[in-house]
Amino acid sequence: MFLADGWREYRVFDASRGEKLEDWNGHLLIRPDPQVIWDTPRTDPRWAKAEGHYKRSSTGGGHWEGKLPERWLLHYKDLTFQIKPMGFKHTGVFPEQAYNWDFCRRLIEGAGREISVLNLFAYTGGATLACAKSGARLCHVDAAKGMVAAAKENAALSGLADAPIRYIVDDCKKFVEREIRRGRKYDAVIMDPPSYGRGPTGEIWKLEEAIHPLLQLITGVLSDNPLFVLVNSYTTGLSPTVMACLLGKTVRPLHGGRVVADELGLPMEDGLTLPCGGSAYWLPQNVL
Repeated sequence: MFLADGWREYRVFDASRGEKLEDWNGHLLIRPDPQVIWDTPRTDPRWAKAEGHYKRSSTGGGHWEGKLPERWLLHYKDLTFQIKPMGFKHTGVFPEQAYNWDFCRRLIEGAGREISVLNLFAYTGGATLACAKSGARLCHVDAAKGMVAAAKENAALSGLADAPIRYIVDDCKKFVEREIRRGRKYDAVIMDPPSYGRGPTGEIWKLEEAIHPLLQLITGVLSDNPLFVLVNSYTTGLSPTVMACLLGKTVRPLHGGRVVADELGLPMEDGLTLPCGGSAYWLPQNVL
């Protein structure tokens, strides 16, 4: 398993009955988690001390209950993020992605050359900041203007306000198509696409149907000497093995190399691991 065990300001204390109890730098939150299908007694007294509890609605969506600050800071190594309770249980950071941040940094720092990275569906910039800290040039793309603004704020907090990062508010597929026409190339591509969504004109995005064509498209922006391609997913039907096959059928025929994939996980206080989706990497044969 790809285990995100490097946190100092984030912890999962317990999980039961479809929810998890987390510490976000001193603030206790209870949030839904579809992977938590076990019904165990909530004996930990911290369940009753949570400052914020995101409760789902029977009609869809949900809301936060409790008394939480509007925002606060969370640090991971040399990165700083603003945490803000938002809709759909989100906070602005996916802690399990810290494994991928560290892995991408090792790849970039070991490359011995400047690396250009295209980060698609880039959200609030965790992977963008991690790669920038290791000296990469970034193109950060997300369709949500607010998320791109949050990424810029996180960059400033992390001392990366002047880093070589292009921030683009755009549909990721359409942006890649334009980059191909422009002839732009990247040494690495990171993508963390949503499971489901709707485009600005009502078009439906369903990951299981869209992922293969998108990966085929991405091969058109890879440089002649690519360093890695990372795909992340929380979609239940898109297992790490399926993602590995997708990379093996799209990137590997053009660039050789190999594919590694596994579940992502967060350690819990009781010694067990909370599963959090999965990731797959295409890598050159001689890397790691």
